[in-house]
Amino acid sequence: MTNTVTIKPEDVKRLREQTGAGIMDCKRALESSGGDYEKAAVWLREKGLSTAAKKAGRAAREGVVTSYIHHGSRLGVLLELNCETDFVARTEDFQQLARDLAIQVAGMAPAYVSRDDVPSELIEEQKRLFAVDAERDGRPADRIPTIVEGKLNKWLESVCLLDQPYRDTDLRIADLINEKVALLGENIRVARFARMAVGETAPSQTDEAA
Repeated sequence: MTNTVTIKPEDVKRLREQTGAGIMDCKRALESSGGDYEKAAVWLREKGLSTAAKKAGRAAREGVVTSYIHHGSRLGVLLELNCETDFVARTEDFQQLARDLAIQVAGMAPAYVSRDDVPSELIEEQKRLFAVDAERDGRPADRIPTIVEGKLNKWLESVCLLDQPYRDTDLRIADLINEKVALLGENIRVARFARMAVGETAPSQTDEAA
């Protein structure tokens, strides 16, 4: 006799509130994971990655430019988020995502959208500096390349928006966007952002390659 798992409406609601996924997707995720909430969240995340990969090549020329001004008006962000249609651009989910990303930029101050935007010469310079530090610390020569790679990854995670952790969750910003791709059914990408703070000599600006 096959055991069936009873999916509680409150669990579906909780999963939907956390992930933003549709009601039926949340129900299927809970059914597929035997009612295990954490496994269901992973199932939805993987679904988002799969959906995002399928839609990544599609043109995203619609979207919004959103702004975030921090309390006191001493810090502000402009961010352009693209999607495929004006219909999706006008949805609450898409506009909330744009705002969440602008707040992320304000708080975490990334310099680039993705790793693809980081100049190769800057990456090489960071590698050189990390290698010098490792040598100065007396690390074995055969371990230095591994140490440099690890430090470079951590540095890239700090300066690239898509690699940064989202608030106090285990999601990266890229994961958050992929979840919305699965929910809204369109390719979504951060086109560019600008962060300005009173007293800074130059605002940080990025422009993702088309």
